Amino acid sequence: MTQNVVALNRTDDLERAEALFNQYRIKHIPVVCKDVVIGMLSFTDLQKISLAEATNDEHDINTVVYNSYTIEQVMTKRVVTITPDTSIKEAATILSTSSFHALPVVEEGMLIGIVTTRDLLRFYVKNF
Repeated sequence: MTQNVVALNRTDDLERAEALFNQYRIKHIPVVCKDVVIGMLSFTDLQKISLAEATNDEHDINTVVYNSYTIEQVMTKRVVTITPDTSIKEAATILSTSSFHALPVVEEGMLIGIVTTRDLLRFYVKNF
């Protein structure tokens, strides 16, 4: 699991989200309220709303679109989480049978990490 999790607050805006996706080269960001996971935002979520609202002026499209929505409107609200005790096999099973690619890791309700399909692939390559 990745322990230094990049997270968003429910009050952050989508421009901040895009900046974090680009800065850290990640594809999934948990959304938290006082370290409790309340949603998940993926880079694909941002792409979907940008494409849905596309105009002829591509320079300003992200600003216009991002100002039209809040993180809570775009994020996935039903998030599957795991605990630090969840086995690698169980995490891989969840991700391989689901339509998402990241699992927030929570302990006593608080976000402490994230496991992504990329993390699982790195583990596999390193150990096999």
